Order: sequence, then structure tokens, then C-alpha cells
Amino acid sequence: MYNLLKGKKGIIFGALDENSIAWKTAERVHEEGGTFVLTNAPIAMRMGQIKALAEKTGSEIVPADATNLEDLQALVEKSMEILGGKLDFVLHSIGMSVNVRKGKHYTDQNYDFTTKGWDVSAVSFHKVLQTLHKNDAMNEWGSIVALTYMAAQRTFPDYNDMADNKAYLESIARSFGYFYGKDKKVRVNTISQSPTPTTAGQGVKGFDGFIAYADMMSPLGNATAGECADYTVSLFSDLTKKVTMQNLYHDGGFSNTGVSNEVMEKFMK
Repeated sequence: MYNLLKGKKGIIFGALDENSIAWKTAERVHEEGGTFVLTNAPIAMRMGQIKALAEKTGSEIVPADATNLEDLQALVEKSMEILGGKLDFVLHSIGMSVNVRKGKHYTDQNYDFTTKGWDVSAVSFHKVLQTLHKNDAMNEWGSIVALTYMAAQRTFPDYNDMADNKAYLESIARSFGYFYGKDKKVRVNTISQSPTPTTAGQGVKGFDGFIAYADMMSPLGNATAGECADYTVSLFSDLTKKVTMQNLYHDGGFSNTGVSNEVMEKFMK
């Protein structure tokens, strides 16, 4: 451990169970000396094991629906009260597609489902940023990170409307990142992570096959949830003070690989 986050305080959204990137990030932040409030939607908290994580990291839990501005206001106020001041880091690890859950094809969406997924997966990030900004809740050189996926740039047929949600999420990071940087010297970035076997990720059709393909395509192999936590810690630290408005690929080189020898061999037999 390097004490990279010693004395730093923040909020971590979206820790569901030990497979989730937010869970791994919370563990790593704790190891690096950071303190934080854990939060998730009440329904997700009933499904997950967030209390065990809170006990392990000495953290408090404040339930909040990230699509609800009143909940977010209460979360920010309570977090600053618990942590004793302004925040240094925030992780937004939230995503959900009702169309995927209900088996609706991309060309046959239920638009009420689409709107709900868009609000949870993308607009919630704007709501979090806006609430933090309005409350002057971040210290200068603070860092806010959201998790995304390369389907925002390239077509993965079974990723459905989550691809659109992630594209919107990344745009929010750039747009809000500009204003937050100018106003408060706060950084806003997204991490485009390898396909990762989280509870949410495994809900995508054909996920097991794709994760094997991505691993075969990536020169360094797929990045794990734990490795994503390491990368997130680096972005929360003072070592990356001038990195903002970026979509940062953390995928073992997948995003820049046209084809690998291993994949070619599958077609040449």
C-alpha cells in the first residue's frame, strides 16, 4: 500500500456484492487510507451485501436513489457531516437496462423502459455532479469517476440500449467536466472497462462468450474488477491532478486491436 488516499474522503455509489467494481474500489480506497460513505438505491441494498462491506471498511451507509434529487441532496449533506467536511472523490458505478432485463430487442424497445434505464445509467451522473456542484461539496483537485464500456463507441449487438446510455454518460463527463474544472478545479473522467463478470454484466446475452473473445483479442488480457479498482484509486489520487474530461480505456489493449493471432487461428482451421 502507498497511502495514496490518506486523509481523503468521498462517496462510493453502486457496491452490490464482492463481484462489483464499486465493492473492489471501496476495499482498495480503504487500503490506501481513504474514508467514505457507501450508497446505493434501497432496492439494490436489499439485494446485495453492502453491510458486510461497511463493516469491513469502517464505513457508514446512506441509502439514496441516484435519480432522485432530494435523495442526492440528503446524501451529500449527510456525507459531509459524517466525513467532517468536503469530499475529495466520488465513484459513480450505476447502470441498468430494463429492456435487457425484460428481453426486449434493441429494435423493439419499450420506451418507458428506455427512459428508466437512461435516467438510472446516465442522467443520474449529471444529477450527482449537479448536486455536488451546487453544494460546493468537492475540495479543489477532487476527482469524480464514472464507469463505462466501449459499446459507447462501437456496436456490440446484445448490449442493447445500454450502449446509448454509456455514450450519453461519457458526454456528460466531458461537458460537466469542463465547467467543474473551470469553477472548482475538480476532475471528471470515465473509465471504459473490459467486460467484467459483475452481477450486472452477466445479465447481458452471450456475456460468457464475449468475455472469452475480448480476453483473446486483448494483448494484456481482460482487466479484472480488482485492477479497475487500482486504476480508479490512481485517478482519485493527487498523481493525476491534470487528467479530466477523458474517457480512459482500461481493457488490456482491446480498444486498439484490430484482430489478434489467437482470433485469426479460430477462422483458419
